Amino acid sequence: MMDKIDSELLQAIADIHEVPEGAYNIRKNGEGVSRRSTANIEIVQKADKPGIDIIVAPGTKNESIHIPVIITESGLDEVVYNDFYVGDDADVLIVAGCGIHNCGDQKSQHDGIHSFHIGKNAKVKYIEKHYGEGDGSGARVLNPVTVVEQDENSVCEMEMVQIKGVDSTVRDTKASLEAGAKLIVTERLLTHGEQYARSDMEVSLNGEGASSQIISRSVAKDNSKQIFHPNAIGNAECKAHVQCDSIIMDNATVSSIPAITANCADAQIVHEAAIGRINNDQLVKLMTFGMSEEEAEEVIISGFLK
Repeated sequence: MMDKIDSELLQAIADIHEVPEGAYNIRKNGEGVSRRSTANIEIVQKADKPGIDIIVAPGTKNESIHIPVIITESGLDEVVYNDFYVGDDADVLIVAGCGIHNCGDQKSQHDGIHSFHIGKNAKVKYIEKHYGEGDGSGARVLNPVTVVEQDENSVCEMEMVQIKGVDSTVRDTKASLEAGAKLIVTERLLTHGEQYARSDMEVSLNGEGASSQIISRSVAKDNSKQIFHPNAIGNAECKAHVQCDSIIMDNATVSSIPAITANCADAQIVHEAAIGRINNDQLVKLMTFGMSEEEAEEVIISGFLK
């Protein structure tokens, strides 16, 4: 049974208002509470460690998989391993994410280890949202690890979002692309208070014609601290673009360390980074419409993180 807090968490991280269509697995406080497979998508509990295998049959089209995790117990600390096997020529949407509601004085932590094995010509759109709430003093900690292996001519689009309320997060992402494969990663992050966020990303373009676009957008408020370190590595004739844009406010700290490595003369890799305050002209313009400075800031931040 799901109570009001559960429903609100699921809505925040996975846009779930009721039982989702398609395959799904809902995890709460370290236990699987609801699961459904379909004719083309099988979800199987791992026998040797916490987590599931998600197996998508070749040729599967226009189907979705929801695998949200919610935590409402203070003091819970778990590591979960989820492996996705997406068959050749499949086209699926995967919606994940974790929401923590901590009203206690102990740390609540979820570390999700996700591995993607994407077949030839397959397409995957992956959305992962992180969110924390609760009036307790216990920390809300999320440390995701993502490993992506893409076969020839596959396409993977990943949207990683940290909405708010996460006290500490360390994100580790590694991807390997074969010939003609394409990876698009978009990170959007908001930190406030004393929160800490670090994102390390390494994308290896190993096959001819592989391409990648890495986009990071973040806002750091109050005394929070952010560190971004994406690295695109060209091991063949390929194209990659790394872009990091951050808005810094109050007494926050942002370090952006984009890196590019070319191990092939035909690799074309570009990186750029920008950190700055909210544009004062934008603030003034919005305030002329009757907004307070705080309201104008929120409008600008919301638009920047879309």
